[in-house]
Amino acid sequence: MYGSDKVPDDSERTAFRRAEKKYKLYYDSNSKKKKQPKQVDLSEVLDFKSILESYNNNGDLPAGIVALQCDFGHPVFCLENRPGFYFIPGALSVDEQCLWIKESLTSFPQPPNRTNHNAFYGPIYDLFTAAKERKLLVEDGNSTSAGSGDVQGWKLVEESVVSSMGNVPKSISAVVLLRKLRWSTLGLQFDWSKRNYNVSLPHNKIPDALCDLAKRMAAPAMPGGVEFQPEAAIVNYFGSGDMLGGHLDDMEKDWSKPIVSMSLGCKAIFLLGGKSREDSPSAMFLRSGDIVLMAGEARECFHGVPRIFSDQKNAEIADLQSQFSHEDDHGFLEYIQTSRININIRQVY
Repeated sequence: MYGSDKVPDDSERTAFRRAEKKYKLYYDSNSKKKKQPKQVDLSEVLDFKSILESYNNNGDLPAGIVALQCDFGHPVFCLENRPGFYFIPGALSVDEQCLWIKESLTSFPQPPNRTNHNAFYGPIYDLFTAAKERKLLVEDGNSTSAGSGDVQGWKLVEESVVSSMGNVPKSISAVVLLRKLRWSTLGLQFDWSKRNYNVSLPHNKIPDALCDLAKRMAAPAMPGGVEFQPEAAIVNYFGSGDMLGGHLDDMEKDWSKPIVSMSLGCKAIFLLGGKSREDSPSAMFLRSGDIVLMAGEARECFHGVPRIFSDQKNAEIADLQSQFSHEDDHGFLEYIQTSRININIRQVY
């Protein structure tokens, strides 16, 4: 899923793959200073923040873009050539963004919700707090595999405890584990190995506040009189250099219902292609607080995130930095300054 995945050589020739390579983060090998990102031409990237400003000022819209007016007060933009795709720039206030960043780092990875760490270390409780306290995850005896496929036999301990041990066990710092957190699942749990929802796995329900937000934001993509029913959510965590390769979200029963996708943290580039990887994708900026809906035909379109901007000049997170400036929020600030979080909420059945 992420940028480290090996991509077959033949996919280098598809239009989608060429766009991924165009926008992916590469470093300038000739720079004598610290690693400098190579310059990339961003002139063809749709900027819905600028489009919104122009539309509010004089009603102008670029060719191929349509504006819808909805009850919640945010203009919603659509692409004429991609029915079922909706872009809501600046849908979330800064307070809402900070709330869901905090929840994504503290509550959402909590067991019984699953993360990418389960297969290697089993369920890990209070990972964000453990990272702040510089704890270590150590192997407690021989690790074993549970019936759920999770590994068991690891526990979080103070660094001083490990130092006092005679035989130093295998260990990994909670700080590293937090940085290597790639996904967590809420509500019905998605089984990545089988690519389906496993209703037998225990899980925490999606918080009511997130459900209410998703229902409200999904309204432009729903038939009249029908309410979106949030049943599962996947939270993706991106660090500098990470990417999300082109893919389809096709495991839900009814594709007429939208995926509600919330962007938090550093700015990113989103690619929306067509029903074939040979279709040239449109590139657009995703900023913290933006929401995207994909329903109907748009659910059949390949899409991905080839780039996040974690440098201070381009991340565009000054409001988040200001909001997280209190000493108690330092851990959230430290994380989000170089990261992006995406929460995508789905109706499964």
